[in-house]
Amino acid sequence: QVQLLESGGGLVQAGGSLRVSCAASGRTFSSYTMGWFCQAPGMDREFVAAISWSGGVIYYADSVKGRFTVSRDNAKNTVYLQMNSLKPEDTAVYYCAADFRVLAGTPVVDDFASWGQGTQVTVSS
Repeated sequence: QVQLLESGGGLVQAGGSLRVSCAASGRTFSSYTMGWFCQAPGMDREFVAAISWSGGVIYYADSVKGRFTVSRDNAKNTVYLQMNSLKPEDTAVYYCAADFRVLAGTPVVDDFASWGQGTQVTVSS
């Protein structure tokens, strides 16, 4: 099972930008579909973005379309989430997730077998 470690969270003002990263262990990273989810206090974990093993298929939640960009570097075993025009409602713990399943349609939490510990993103108004 792949091990995932997020980094890059922090505090940013509304309208600002932040990039979070997720480094994966193992030699099969390029075979994984990768996802980003977020969870605010008292809320369910929600889908943010997902990217196929090749990077050729990408999905976003409607709430982040046009503001967030997911990408991956298979040579570095890393997936990124670039977050621009951040809003206070983006405040949450951001988790990356991995699974071997083929990305076909917007994924849900149960589609992913491996999860990182999460990184806190706080957007102040």
